[in-house]
Amino acid sequence: MAKKTSTQRSSGPYPLNIREEELKNKVAQDYFGDYDTTKIIGNIDFCIAKVTEKTKGEQKTFFEDLNEVQSLFWAEAKKGAKKDVFESLVQLILTIGKSRVYENRLPPLFLGAFDAEKIVFIPYHSIDGVFVQNDFNWNVTPSDHKTKEFQQVYRTVKIDLANNARLFHFGEDDTQLRKFIKANFKLGRTGVQSINITKNNFTTIYLKWLKHVKPTIDIDWDKAKKNGILDADFYLADLLSKDNESIKDSLNVLLHSDHYVMNRGVDEMGLKLTSSITFSDNQKAYREFWNVYNRPPRKEFWDYIVQRRDLLTPQDVRERKGSFFTPQQWVELSQQYLADVLGENWQDEYYIWDCAAGTGNLLAGLTNKYNIWASTLDQQDVDVMYDRIDNGANLLKKHVFQFDFLNDDFNSDKVPADLKNILSDPKKRKKLVIYINPPYAETMSYGTKSKAGLHVSKVNEKYKKELGQCANRELFAQFFMRIYKECGNCILAEFSKLKIFQAPHFETFRNVFLAKIKAAFLTPANSFDNVKGEFPIGFFIWDTSIKDSISSIIADVYNIKGDKIGKKHVYNYSNCKTINEWFITTRNRNENLQLGFMACLGNDFQQQKVNYILSKKEIMKSPRGSYVTDKNLIETGVYLAVRQCIDATWLNDRDQFLYPNDGWESDSEFQTDCLIYTLFHGQNRITSSQGVNHWIPFSEQEVDARDTFASHFMTDFLFGKITTESQDGGLFASAQKPKKVKLKYSSEAKAVLKAGRELWRYYHSTAAKSKYNVNASLYDIKEYFQGRNDKGKMNNSSSDERYNELIGKLRSALKDLAKQIEPKVYEYGFLRE
Repeated sequence: MAKKTSTQRSSGPYPLNIREEELKNKVAQDYFGDYDTTKIIGNIDFCIAKVTEKTKGEQKTFFEDLNEVQSLFWAEAKKGAKKDVFESLVQLILTIGKSRVYENRLPPLFLGAFDAEKIVFIPYHSIDGVFVQNDFNWNVTPSDHKTKEFQQVYRTVKIDLANNARLFHFGEDDTQLRKFIKANFKLGRTGVQSINITKNNFTTIYLKWLKHVKPTIDIDWDKAKKNGILDADFYLADLLSKDNESIKDSLNVLLHSDHYVMNRGVDEMGLKLTSSITFSDNQKAYREFWNVYNRPPRKEFWDYIVQRRDLLTPQDVRERKGSFFTPQQWVELSQQYLADVLGENWQDEYYIWDCAAGTGNLLAGLTNKYNIWASTLDQQDVDVMYDRIDNGANLLKKHVFQFDFLNDDFNSDKVPADLKNILSDPKKRKKLVIYINPPYAETMSYGTKSKAGLHVSKVNEKYKKELGQCANRELFAQFFMRIYKECGNCILAEFSKLKIFQAPHFETFRNVFLAKIKAAFLTPANSFDNVKGEFPIGFFIWDTSIKDSISSIIADVYNIKGDKIGKKHVYNYSNCKTINEWFITTRNRNENLQLGFMACLGNDFQQQKVNYILSKKEIMKSPRGSYVTDKNLIETGVYLAVRQCIDATWLNDRDQFLYPNDGWESDSEFQTDCLIYTLFHGQNRITSSQGVNHWIPFSEQEVDARDTFASHFMTDFLFGKITTESQDGGLFASAQKPKKVKLKYSSEAKAVLKAGRELWRYYHSTAAKSKYNVNASLYDIKEYFQGRNDKGKMNNSSSDERYNELIGKLRSALKDLAKQIEPKVYEYGFLRE
């Protein structure tokens, strides 16, 4: 064996300069050879799981159908040595929290970290509480050890790490390390296995129980919740049971064989101790679910599980409570804007109420605690704020209270007397700043299942006419309407989406909510905890004492790092006709030929991916749009090009495409550019498998086709051989007689045609005889070369390098053409600057 040196070798078997991937492979082989080390879970470096075997033909268990892996160990790996392994553990915690791995998978028995010198283990349950804190920014980069979030987690778990971590050095501690792994990483049986329930996994099992068992329990959940009975109580009745009988008498709900009973009188529900709550499926889902787990958990866990009932809260309920972390950079910036609008001494001159406070994150940095009130839906969050006050938070306990803003009365005893006095005095309300980041949840979200009943509240019932049919589904709109109606003259300083300005279905709301906006800035939504998607969230300061209609504003724009990157006009589109209304005018002309179907979903960038051309309307699941014919092909080209030539970003996500002015009608180069762009764009999904392909833009001679095309429509059109006429006052309506389309090609359009011609020619020269399709469209050609994956989705690239080169040239030419079209999109009014 070569002599070890301090620069090349650790005190153990691995060189200090070993690469991280090699180190992971060697540790897996040397110490975890009896386990499955092949699993990749999110961005976690190193995963160890039980080895499971299944005999041929054996059915999958319920557990396996959920695509579960019984994890034993998740770890952070670091090359070199002399690392602070506790810092590596904190990095792992941030990695897990950022991607919320624990919501979809059973967590492991242990977390850990290792480098070339040593390895550390810590029981997962000893630190799992860190993952359920409300006001914490999980969006930071886990590997950046200098962030305040990293340091906060380090401080939070430092004592637990010190008390519970087991550290071993490779080489010198190998005997103890192997004994530790053998004693704690139990293999169990192969094949069908049951999972033990521990401190470590009972919250994750609850999230799965919500999906599989809760829907089969025959109870009115809304009534139960109003009376303090939660789904978590039924889960605990299941969990702490043996032979289908609850074994802990202190629970709110008890399981008795095939039904539940209430363990306390709840007169409002009419449920007493003897009342039975049954299953709608004769316990089928219940049995399938619980057959996977060993119940009850060990007795030593019982009290802990019952005491931590607060952890049993599904994500949508947390969102309803308003638990959206406001990043500190936006908190500080919002308070700076408030000072600019209200004056340097605003905190001493104004009263401040956060009526959706969560655990009070938004109030951090405010100085005058005597002028600050904080209320929240959940008493547990009030308790957290009390704890924060005990540890130095600048608030008064008597000013912090539980209050359901969408249901409770301002005259309620819950409201502190001094705040009640302010709310009842119109003059004092002029000095009230309601400062909030309200919940963004809504009853319906596009592409997701409806969150039924989420919007139900007394405020919604009282102001449903003023809110309008769609705004009443949005919790933040309900907050704003109550503030406007019942806290009139106050200052409203709030974080929200831009629907209040831009959404077409908020018009009723806008007609009622008349207030003067004093300042605003926009930030990326994904900088907020629990917010998904790329769209803007704004901070707006409103003076509700000044009645002003919501029109357009100019807002400052900040990127995710907090850098100011410019300004943006945000428009009210209430009185504007949309691009879809314009495209509808091209219908019902006396066409000779039907070419396809244009999907026209929505009028904003948010819907960009669902705007495309198909061969047949029937292919669409939701067929909203218009037919493409020989009489509206020019408008079709303009429509798709206008909507696709500008990339969708988080900032323009809600911008609306509008009914254009008539300037485009006399711009033949613009029309041609748009048509060529549409012919070769990826959202043109015409395929010869769905009928005759009329979209081939070249002649047989140009591409050396092996046979004659079934249709020459497009080449005839491009060469000006097709007569276009309008029967309804649309394009070319001023013509005295039918006229032929005269196309004017820009250099960019010619470049696209050239690149496309090379691609078509390559296909016709190389396509296998058995798969050759003389009428292939661009979509067909891409499918031929790129193929599809196991899920049926077309692959992004091909193994044919020449094809990749040609399609790359075509895409590059299309980008140049898009830049040529973009200025005219604004010039002709399809978009506002």
